[in-house]
Amino acid sequence: MRKSFVVSLLSASVLLGGCQAVNTTSGGAVGVERKQYMFSMLSTDEVNQMYAQSYQQTLGEASSKGALDKSSADARRVQAIADRLIAQAPQFRPDAAQWKWEVNVIKSDELNANCGPGGKIIVYTGLIDQLKLTDAEIAAVMGHEIAHALREHGREAMSKAYGVEMARQGASAIFGLGQDSMALADTVVNYSMTLPNSRANENEADLIGLELSARAGYDPNAAITLWNKMSKASEGAPPEFMSTHPASASRIASLQAAIPKVMPLYQAAKK
Repeated sequence: MRKSFVVSLLSASVLLGGCQAVNTTSGGAVGVERKQYMFSMLSTDEVNQMYAQSYQQTLGEASSKGALDKSSADARRVQAIADRLIAQAPQFRPDAAQWKWEVNVIKSDELNANCGPGGKIIVYTGLIDQLKLTDAEIAAVMGHEIAHALREHGREAMSKAYGVEMARQGASAIFGLGQDSMALADTVVNYSMTLPNSRANENEADLIGLELSARAGYDPNAAITLWNKMSKASEGAPPEFMSTHPASASRIASLQAAIPKVMPLYQAAKK
């Protein structure tokens, strides 16, 4: 146990030593102010380029299967909503105005949507059709995913993984630890750092997404109805402690507490 404790400390020291503190976004009305640590050798542009390649591969595969939706009513709705949300992204980081945003819809029963680094958005039709989402609820989903990109949560996770791997390899060489000890050390690092931060990232995306949708003229209360629908659709999900997503009850409570902060923005946008 003593060696694994030393390894966890070494992991943290290597990670922090190779990282720099950054503020990827302004805090906004919702007050997201957490300092982030990014590995200095892993730039925003590099991560954006890597993801852009993966994004194009996903679109290519969908197109080859006839699943890339460019013209349906769903596709038109998603594009129109995305345009309004993207226009508000510079409120949190001005450079987002220069991002090469892309929005695509894929025909699939999957209840999912994502926005990768650099503003590459995919929405799956199952999310819209199976949950019968309103425009405001779609905006809540997309705002959440866009917030992940604005906050560079993908780069942050890659920085952590890179730092932990470097520390793991270094510790193995320094202390001569066997596989069982290293597995234990990895578990310590994972549960003490990666999972709590993942939950924090989800909360940040919820809050920033809520403000984005309000600024774009979508009722922020739709975030509550959205997650009520998602809760019903995901019964039997793992408990909060073991999940990278907050449990629905805590997520909804956090959103409800933030709605009064963004309601004036929604009301101003509707004028």
